[in-house]
Amino acid sequence: MHTKAKFLICLIFCILFFNGCKPKAKENAQKKSHVKNVILLIGDGMGVSQISTAFYFNDGISNFKRFNNIGFIRTSSASHLITDSAAGATAFSTGKKTYNGAIGMNIDSLPQKNIVEVLSKKNLNTGLIATSSITHATPASFFAHVKSRELPEDIATWLPISDIDYFAAGGLKYFNKRKDSIDYLKRMRDNGFIISLDSKDLKENLQDKKKYGFLLAEDGMPKMSEGRGDFLISATDQALSLLSNKNKGFFLMIEGSQIDWGGHNNDADYIINEVKDFDNTIGKVLDFAEKDGNTLVVIVADHETGGFTLASSQKKDENNKLINDYNNIKPSFSTKGHSATLIPVFAFGPKSDNFRGVYENSEIYEKILNSLNN
Repeated sequence: MHTKAKFLICLIFCILFFNGCKPKAKENAQKKSHVKNVILLIGDGMGVSQISTAFYFNDGISNFKRFNNIGFIRTSSASHLITDSAAGATAFSTGKKTYNGAIGMNIDSLPQKNIVEVLSKKNLNTGLIATSSITHATPASFFAHVKSRELPEDIATWLPISDIDYFAAGGLKYFNKRKDSIDYLKRMRDNGFIISLDSKDLKENLQDKKKYGFLLAEDGMPKMSEGRGDFLISATDQALSLLSNKNKGFFLMIEGSQIDWGGHNNDADYIINEVKDFDNTIGKVLDFAEKDGNTLVVIVADHETGGFTLASSQKKDENNKLINDYNNIKPSFSTKGHSATLIPVFAFGPKSDNFRGVYENSEIYEKILNSLNN
């Protein structure tokens, strides 16, 4: 009888203990499911084969291995089966399919609110980083509304009046060496931006209540093989420090622009070096997201470029017959343009399972907003 009583007391204690833990566990689960920040990384021109180079040509383990939630998007634009970067990025930034070449415009050339404009109104901080010019198709689609990507000086006029809190890229000449002779660096400073033309300033700690812009090349940034160095990681690190310190939540778009340029050039080494840089930047972002706990990370591409593939090379066997050498990868290309291949989406953090499946590129916009609203 004494033993039974002790058993019942222990049983009651365990029930009360575990019931008492339930609210706390639920609270922790709710905390983990809340999205405060979103980091969207776009590898321009980055298809499955480009991503695969990070597994075959990297010295270490690719950061792409750290993702469990993976989907695919169809990238066709409203005007073409094969999209360009402008229509692809506009689909991400506005949720609308549009014609090739459009920057923040719908199929009827009418301006559409982009995600930066929407989230800024909700008091989130915003940032853009690219290894291209800031006026190039992808970053431009997150702050400008212009009928054609071929009008970089028109695109530049939108940046001083934008809600961007931080940007880093090339494109200086579209602000200070313009055909209209207007000094848009001054206009940006007049609108509250602290502008730097020196990459050393990427190492500086920034003041929380200020807006910053870094224009570090006349047009696009140098290739990795030409000495770009740690620009992408340094700018990402600085942006994360600034935007997260403001304590309001943030949206940050980071583009590995030149993966696309390597594809257009049919230059495998160019692609491999740019993917390595992008992969290392992904690692920096994932480390931040893991520590933060309330950051959603989404990695995607606007399209694939080059019809790039990792095929085997050929060699002669003992009978002098040409055979495939399955121990030697020979990158190859089928085009100098874009392709229509489906593009993978990698997601990490709270609500990342919403990015599984196969869907249209324009749905990325709604999935991000829904993740922030729920």
